[in-house]
Amino acid sequence: MQIAIVGLSGSGKTTVFNTLTRGHAETGGFGGMELHVGVVKVPDERLDRLAEIFKPKKVVQADVTYVDLPAPPASTEGHVGTEDLPAEHLARLRDSDALLHVVRAFEDPANPHPEGSVDPDRDIDRLDTEFILADLALVERRLERLQTSGRHGTAAERESNEREEAILGRLKTALEAGGPIRDVELEPDEEKAIRGFRFLTQKPVLILLNVGETDLGAAPDRVAALSGAYHHRNALIDALSAKIEMELGELEPDEAAVFMEELGIAESGLDRVIALSYRLLGLISFLTAGPDEVRAWPIREGSTAVDAAGAIHTDLAKGFIRAETIGYDDLIDLGSMAEAKKAGRLRSEGKTYRVRDGDVVEILFSR
Repeated sequence: MQIAIVGLSGSGKTTVFNTLTRGHAETGGFGGMELHVGVVKVPDERLDRLAEIFKPKKVVQADVTYVDLPAPPASTEGHVGTEDLPAEHLARLRDSDALLHVVRAFEDPANPHPEGSVDPDRDIDRLDTEFILADLALVERRLERLQTSGRHGTAAERESNEREEAILGRLKTALEAGGPIRDVELEPDEEKAIRGFRFLTQKPVLILLNVGETDLGAAPDRVAALSGAYHHRNALIDALSAKIEMELGELEPDEAAVFMEELGIAESGLDRVIALSYRLLGLISFLTAGPDEVRAWPIREGSTAVDAAGAIHTDLAKGFIRAETIGYDDLIDLGSMAEAKKAGRLRSEGKTYRVRDGDVVEILFSR
């Protein structure tokens, strides 16, 4: 799964990228048009507890890939700025599964905001508008083609084109009204029909207010205020100080704990953002545990036992017999698989079982 980190110039998005990935990409505009990619492990305390029970050779966390992209140029009359991004950057942006929109909410006289003032609402609207214009241009080009060459072909092809034209017409209306595609109610077959366009405003988004050290105390209120005003679907809002989080990441755990206490930080904003990213993607983790490996496996919420088997290996899905399953909390309470079996808490689930977050699963299959 891949999340694109986006934001206007000076928002601190590359600092957020460095914080998440423990990277050292150039910040402050020095990275120019460079693209940065990093893989982040998803914190999961359940793996540590399972490792205490099973004593595995290795522990494997789930991960998320973050891509830090340069800010798109501003659009002008008749010209869409996002489309001026290098082809590889635009492809990465469209191929991402979700967006992490970093918004500047800190003052820094040494690095003034390009617009002359710090205004998160304005900046959110600005980037939202850029992506709306990019999607609108794509919709208009496709509609123009459907309204010409789309009238030809077999009866089935014409019928398919008419259905697509109707869907895109609804999207065009929403985009022209200034709304993102994620706000449009679409049936599953309609979503499938437009999947190939990889619309930017259809992607779920995490808006991250990048606040200054002195604003950490007020951050929850700012998040609440923005959450109440940003009425769009599939959007989460949070805040952190990327600068502080980066400094914490460079300290030893004991030193970091002291620093956090001095600043009045109860939990790592970094871990929270990673967890929110996971939630934004609609993912849960099922767990496997044994003497060789304890591991978290990411799957879409609502996935079946067969889907979980396929996440491990396609052969397990093809030869699926059943899934021996126990909830994480039950396993921890009982202390071992043997005790779980004695207590009758280990369940045998079939193909259609909906896997839950934290299920500890063993797939039985025929070779």
